Amino acid sequence: MTTLTGATLAAAGIDAVALKPTEVDVSRATALDIETLAIDYEGAAHVPEPDTIEQLASTTDVRVTAPVRADGFDPLGDDSGFDALPAGAGHVLVAGHSAYLSADEAERAVAPRLRAAVDDTSDPWVGTEGIERLALAVGGTQYELLSRTTVRDVRTLRTAGFDGSIAVYAPLVLSDSEDAMLDAVGDYAARRGPVRNALPEGAPTDSRATGRARDVLKQAIRDYALVGSVETVAERTERLHDIGVDTVVGYPARGLGPFLS
Repeated sequence: MTTLTGATLAAAGIDAVALKPTEVDVSRATALDIETLAIDYEGAAHVPEPDTIEQLASTTDVRVTAPVRADGFDPLGDDSGFDALPAGAGHVLVAGHSAYLSADEAERAVAPRLRAAVDDTSDPWVGTEGIERLALAVGGTQYELLSRTTVRDVRTLRTAGFDGSIAVYAPLVLSDSEDAMLDAVGDYAARRGPVRNALPEGAPTDSRATGRARDVLKQAIRDYALVGSVETVAERTERLHDIGVDTVVGYPARGLGPFLS
């Protein structure tokens, strides 16, 4: 397998890298030649230790995802998780995915908590998934998932006069192999509503897909992820930057290994 480098990330137009603590040793990201890191939230047990975050923050702009309904990051309740974060770490404020919340946490109102968290945070990113209008109303960098409507949505925001920052998150696979792309992000794309509805029931969502399922997934991974050669991805990210996206955040769907020299 060809070894990629941090410089390759830059060549592909990637401005920031998203890290999933359950999948990678986030401390290894110090070897990436990238200015911004965003640490995803995958449950309280998987938030990296403060020393690790502080180490990353000493050389990069680090942002830690904080679900405002979860204990530890609830500005109207237990906010001890914020207190534990190093001063140099920024925040990505999100409603929080139900997979990482208890039944009680999932019932908590998002709006007052998000507004309170924004008021208490300097220069936050605000995740828009499922709460687009609320996220726009509270301000901060709008942090969106790449989708088939991203270009239209960003253009609409800019045309309407929104002059704040916009960041877009997408799984990233730098490869010319269609099978490698499907194995890495086919399942991710298949979870999106329009794709799920278009797929034949019970069809594989990885490189085993054939026929109509494969045709649907081949398009879907290009709608919801950044896939292909460095040059192909660079063309896509250039278009995103041209329409008004400030920061393209890539989640290395095959791990950090390919990007560490």
